[in-house]
Amino acid sequence: MSDQPAIDQPVVIITGASSGVGLWAAKSLADRGWMVIMACRDLAKAEAAANEIGVNAANRRILHIDLGDQASVRKFADDFHALGLPLDALLLNAAVYLPRLEAPMRSPEGYEISVATNYFGHFLLAHLLIGDLKASNGRPKGKLGASPSRLITLGTVTANSEEFGGKIPIPAPADLGDLSGLASGFKAPIAMIDGKDFKPGKAYKDSKLACMIMSREFHKRWADTGVVFNTLYPGCVADTPLFRHTPPAFQRIFPWFQKNITKGYVSQPLAGERTAQVVADPAFASQSGVHWSWGNRQKEGRMPFAQPLSARATLEARNERLWDLTMKAVGLA
Repeated sequence: MSDQPAIDQPVVIITGASSGVGLWAAKSLADRGWMVIMACRDLAKAEAAANEIGVNAANRRILHIDLGDQASVRKFADDFHALGLPLDALLLNAAVYLPRLEAPMRSPEGYEISVATNYFGHFLLAHLLIGDLKASNGRPKGKLGASPSRLITLGTVTANSEEFGGKIPIPAPADLGDLSGLASGFKAPIAMIDGKDFKPGKAYKDSKLACMIMSREFHKRWADTGVVFNTLYPGCVADTPLFRHTPPAFQRIFPWFQKNITKGYVSQPLAGERTAQVVADPAFASQSGVHWSWGNRQKEGRMPFAQPLSARATLEARNERLWDLTMKAVGLA
């Protein structure tokens, strides 16, 4: 194609790039000269949002994906491959949060929708594209030089019980238990990975914990390729559209609480910039298997640091079993 970017231009795929952290990370990376593939469910919304905040039109393309539908994830991978582009970074950012559900919603495959979208969809996508990341590893990437490829996953404080936010018992801390729900097929009437009663808020937390475990397992299994596998928590983006399904009172109070009481509030542009740093900056390429954080209480000039993950994310035998069960759930085993 005549408009295909120069081969040394770095290329990144960002899921959920039509709003929130993903959108602002897209802008930050496009401003740095990256070609950004915005992987979104609503193409018109993504186009309007990109235009509104000024994501460089020459450095963006928008492709359809519904992470909750495994056929859509596979088609996205085919559509990306049809572009003939290299892949230097994959940012797994998208998430759904549906805390007011009284009964589980189901994916086309019959899985609870939070886990299906946030975890299964990203797990499948990462496997379909890991070969592209491996092939691009160390290739010249413009001003970046021959830097390693990266698979970066957006984590959350609520899935890490090493941090205060991960200890909050409402509706319950993230805990995958013995994986009995997943082991039993994870279809109706089962809606939780641990096989217990459905709690929509916990389903979200569990899905994010599973994503953070996934990143560590990728690091353990693929680190010898040179690809960097990290997660990050950019701070509490309390006014992100992720919370659009929460009660209106929560949407008003939560940002105020984070700004004035916990001091954990981070704006969407700043969260996007921090995420872009982990994707692109050389300083974040020297370590793999790290969870980057700027802390729960924001301080001017604070440098990022490697935040330990809880025992619930570092149980080797269970993590390997989670990987094997997920491989079956997404049709890879």
